[in-house]
Parts: sequence; structure tokens; C-alpha cells
Amino acid sequence: MKRLIFLLGVVCGGFGVLAQKPNPTKSFTVSGEVRNPKQVSIQDFSSYRSFDIGNVVITNHLGEKKSDAVGLKGILLKDALASVELNAELPKDLSTFYFVCKAVDGYSVVFSWNELFNNPAGESIYIVTVKNGQSVDKMPDAILLLSPKDFKTGRRHVKSLESIDVRRVR
Repeated sequence: MKRLIFLLGVVCGGFGVLAQKPNPTKSFTVSGEVRNPKQVSIQDFSSYRSFDIGNVVITNHLGEKKSDAVGLKGILLKDALASVELNAELPKDLSTFYFVCKAVDGYSVVFSWNELFNNPAGESIYIVTVKNGQSVDKMPDAILLLSPKDFKTGRRHVKSLESIDVRRVR
């Protein structure tokens, strides 16, 4: 009986750890199918165009409101990735690339090369630099990646972005 209670305590305690908010990140790496991996830090964000995003309601997979993100500003994800040279021999190869954006807690979302660089969607996928009056270096969920035009905004709402792994469909 004592073993069972101990085991339940360990399991329940483990779920508590999983529910904790990730620590903010100060940079993320871009690696994988690239000629040279790149580190992008929050200091680099000032070298990109900044956009007023406005307010966004964050919803879950059912479309239910989970939170409000107010007074957002950001840079385009595609601008941060534009200088990364992909391992593409021909221009038609670009359509085979996709980007796996991963948070420190393991949560991952995917964007295709065409979605970012060959579609209007790429004009509204942001790395958030200001949220609720806080700059990125003070945001508790930095580095925050957000696709506010998604129907279910929480599905690609990445808190504490740590890496972007460039992959290829073969």
C-alpha cells in the first residue's frame, strides 16, 4: 500500500512539472538542412522591420478563448529566416522544405517554406517583441511565436521558442 501511494505521488508530481510554464528564452537556433546554422537572439530583433499586430484572442483547438494578448508588436518569422541558406540545389527544391519550431518544453509546430515565403500567410506569422506592454526581454513567455490569422490561434502559439529545425520532404 505504501508503494502504491508513493507511486501515485511520483506520477501526480510529474504531471505538475509538465504543467509548469517554460522559462523565457533569449535566443533560438536555426539548424538542420541549412548551409550554416544560425543563432538568433532578442538583440537581433531590432535589425528587422517591426509591425503592430494589435490584440489577439488565443483560442484552443475547439476555438474556446484561453487568453488575450494585448498591444502586440513583432517581427516576421520569414525575415528572421531570410538570411538562412537552405541546402537547395534548384529553386524548385524550396517547396520541399519545412520548419519545425520547438519550444523548451518540447511543444512543436510546423510551417512550410511555401507558407512563409510564397503565400500571404507569411506576412502574418510573427516573433512577438512586445506583449501586454512588456518588451521581449521582460516577457515571461519569450521568445513567443504567433500566427494570429490561424482560426485556432493557440495551435501555433509557441512560448519560449528555442529552436527551428529545417527539414525536407524527400
